[in-house]
Parts: sequence; C-alpha cells; structure tokens
Amino acid sequence: MTLREPLLSANLSVDYRNKPGVLKNVSLRLERGEILGLVGQSGSGKSTLALSLMGLLPMKGGIATGEVQFCGKNILTSSERELRSLRGNKMSIVLQSPLSALNPVLSIGAQLSEAWKAHVRGAQSLAAAAIQSALHSVILPSDPEFLRRRPSQISLGQGQRVCIAMAILHRPALLLADEPTSALDPITQAEILSLFARLNRELGTAILYISHDLLSVAALCQRICILHEGLIVECSTPTQIFHSPKHEYTRRLVAALPSPPAREARGLGNSQDSEALLLHHSSP
Repeated sequence: MTLREPLLSANLSVDYRNKPGVLKNVSLRLERGEILGLVGQSGSGKSTLALSLMGLLPMKGGIATGEVQFCGKNILTSSERELRSLRGNKMSIVLQSPLSALNPVLSIGAQLSEAWKAHVRGAQSLAAAAIQSALHSVILPSDPEFLRRRPSQISLGQGQRVCIAMAILHRPALLLADEPTSALDPITQAEILSLFARLNRELGTAILYISHDLLSVAALCQRICILHEGLIVECSTPTQIFHSPKHEYTRRLVAALPSPPAREARGLGNSQDSEALLLHHSSP
C-alpha cells in the first residue's frame, strides 16, 4: 500500500548575507487537514521559515537551500510566475498585524475584490458571492456599509478577521498563520483561535500556526514543533510536549508557563474548548 503524500514537506536551511545559519536543516511535514503548531522565541527563525514556505524569502534578502514540496512543486526552485499561481490560491498567509497587512487607503470591499481578481477572472457576481461567503465564515458583516469602511474604521480584531477572510477567499489547501493573535487582547485572541479551529473543521484547510505562545498552540494544534536557534529540536503531540518533553529547551518552555495546563494538553480541535483553555491561562 502506498502512503499518501503529505500536503507539505520541507527540508531547508536559510542564510542571510550578514547572518548565516538562521535555519539549519529544518525538516517539516504537514498532512492534509492537519493543524501543526510551530513554537519558538523571538529570533528563533519562525517568520523566516514562513517566508521560505511561501517563496517570499528573496524579498527579505535571504537564501534558502534544500527543498519545499507543495502541490507537486519545489517552492525553492519554482519561478515567480508559478509561485503567484499558488500564493493566495492554494496557499495563503495571515500575518501578525492587520494594520500592516491591509492597505489603509482602500476600502475593505476593494481589498477583498482585488484579492479575488488576482486569481479568478469572472463575473462580478461570483466575486461578490465569494466575498460574502468568506466574511460569513469569519463572522463579519458583508453589507455595503461595512465594505465601504477603511481599516482605520474597524477594530484590530475585525481587521484580523478581514485578513483571514482574504486568505480563505479561494479555499486554499494550506493556511500559514504567523503570530496572528499577538497584537490582540486575550478575549479576541481566544475568538481568533476558535475561528481557526472552525475553519479547519469546516473547510478542511491545513494550518501551520506559528506562535511564541505554547498554551495557545496546545489549545489548537494536533502536533507541535519546537524551534530553537534555527533547529527543530522536538516535534510531538501536545500531551507529549507538556508531560514528557525530551529536549532541555522544551522542558524550560514548559517550566516557564505561569501555571500548569488546566487539563491534559492536547490538540483540541474544538472551538469552545480552545477558547476556554486560552481564556483560563489569560486570566490574571
């Protein structure tokens, strides 16, 4: 029997001109429909890895070697034209700050429309239907008054939901979420976590959830990879990570938590449970 190929498999190293060894033979495998967490402190290489997987690293002056296999293509050797057919269509990214991700001078509706037209040519009615469906999926209004607003006229939480709506317009197979809740208050963080869990369940979208917050990752993900100084030092289930960590750095991460997990750590995959766990650990 032939094993099914993973949605994404990567084995790569990354250097910058003045900073070699940012990533060192990082090996990553993401199955179809899986939520995989990537945890590491600032400077560990998390965002560099996300940019590499999206084929965006050259824009930051980085050089990646190795391979990133996705949809039958090696991202690291694909042309920019090939990458544009994948980005936003089969793979999307949600960044840390909606203020920097959204264009401040364009309305929400215009930005969603542009994101749609980047990959599909068709009647405006098709775009309108897709935009309405995406906004409904992230629990945002789709009426003309909301679509006319600019990013400065909505809250940070709404802005992040707009970014997620843009990312799922074309129902991608893979969604990269790079610190998507770090700019939000604890309650909104919990709501966004619940949203990711529901989108994964309803759309079947695989998610690579990148964060420095081990507890929020444990509430959402089925597996967790620990990134430390450019190396993945451990990759296992939340239960294993919390109760039997193998690497010294992982043990230090768990020991540094404000309190032990309230329940057995696991990839919950349930929006209500995810929210409850995060809120418990966000409370003073």
